[in-house]
Amino acid sequence: MEAILSRRSIRKYTNEPLTEGDISKLLRAAMSAPSAGNQQPWHFIVITDRQVLNEIPKIHPYSYMLKEAPAAILVCGDLQLETHKGYWVLDCAAATENILIAAQAMGLGTVWLGVYPREDRIAGLQQLLGLPDHVLPLSLVAVGHPAEQKPPANRFNPERIHYNRWGYKVEQA
Repeated sequence: MEAILSRRSIRKYTNEPLTEGDISKLLRAAMSAPSAGNQQPWHFIVITDRQVLNEIPKIHPYSYMLKEAPAAILVCGDLQLETHKGYWVLDCAAATENILIAAQAMGLGTVWLGVYPREDRIAGLQQLLGLPDHVLPLSLVAVGHPAEQKPPANRFNPERIHYNRWGYKVEQA
């Protein structure tokens, strides 16, 4: 629970590199995500090449932190592996969240950069990274050792909770 409740988007990183072990743990966490019918339609592109990381902000306007981050992981869905149509998005989102939580538990910082369904970002990353047409990028996760600290954000909102039907609060349940 601590990793979930304390996780924040980190956009500033030290220049300390990640180890192969760090990346491996994050990918193991990603691939432990649930998926519809256990289809596991994902692929992961680990990006550590500084030139490639510096090119991405030309494609994704909110990815400026990649100029500092030592790595990024592109989470992609393979439409040819999809046995439950349309669920690749949920499956890859679950894998992305697992990366974020695992990184937090490891003392690393991350930020989720949305790619899908923005066609310009999808096409740009497909071209930059040589992805086949049937592999669609869903999200890009910047990852590194944090150079900023953020306090936990309490986002719990009981007004968004309904019991048994819309509008029924805990007192009415």
